[in-house]
Amino acid sequence: MKTGINNFVTALKQGKTLLYPADTIWGLGCDATNQKAVDTIFKLKNRPKNKPLIALVANVEMLKQYVENVPENIEELLNNEHPTTLVYPNGKGLTKGVISDNGSVAIRIPKPCFALDLIKAFGKPIVSTSANLSGAPIPATFHEIDPQILARVDEVVPLNKDNLAQIPSRVLQVLPDGSVKQLR
Repeated sequence: MKTGINNFVTALKQGKTLLYPADTIWGLGCDATNQKAVDTIFKLKNRPKNKPLIALVANVEMLKQYVENVPENIEELLNNEHPTTLVYPNGKGLTKGVISDNGSVAIRIPKPCFALDLIKAFGKPIVSTSANLSGAPIPATFHEIDPQILARVDEVVPLNKDNLAQIPSRVLQVLPDGSVKQLR
């Protein structure tokens, strides 16, 4: 069983999909810059192509590489106990399906956890979407993950399998004028 973070970095570089514990829920992920890997996540979840995926980045510096404009109050928006995903009007450098048809992109910086360590080691954003089939309930524990997901994902990170999932991140939309609107 693979357990070292470098094994999972290698898997991401090879375009493989991962099932991993994030700071919120169990997530399915891959290299957010690899179109074939992102397409695999959509197929794995039976997710409609018009529902873009969230990307995780390591920090504000990495974030700036993948969005056109970062709000001046970014630290204030992210300095919240609750994990926060921000939807930016103009993404760049990520694949279709992560960047939506209208050019927007949803990105989150996870709280300290395995996912954050993985992104730092990988050096690029990774996809983060709940580990369920599209439309099905989000699993509260690893043991509630649909067997279809477990059978079809390339790699499973063997950590935190008994932890209860937290609630998904809140989602805020950054408007062109820099103001913010809560979506979830």
